[in-house]
Amino acid sequence: MKYYAVAKMDFTDNNWVTDYLKNVTPMVEKAGGRYLARTPSLELIEGDGPPPQTIVLIEFPSREAAEKFYYGEEYQPYKESRQKGSVGEFYFVAGQDVAKM
Repeated sequence: MKYYAVAKMDFTDNNWVTDYLKNVTPMVEKAGGRYLARTPSLELIEGDGPPPQTIVLIEFPSREAAEKFYYGEEYQPYKESRQKGSVGEFYFVAGQDVAKM
């Protein structure tokens, strides 16, 4: 089953972004992932509060592939720099429709 990584981010320091994009994109691809969206172009159409500055959506072929990337040793220093330079949330989402189960 496909799994998706969804991140909502607000930047507090942009110094990490260029290095992160350059190095993490190949890591995601090596884990079988592909970016579906990396964009600040979003609008809140329902709910309260301001939308995040950026949304990231990555598709992985399985939960195992998503976890291998996220928890992998190679990614950890980049995850730390992202966490230091932004605030937000990171989710794993199962690619399933429970109404069809």
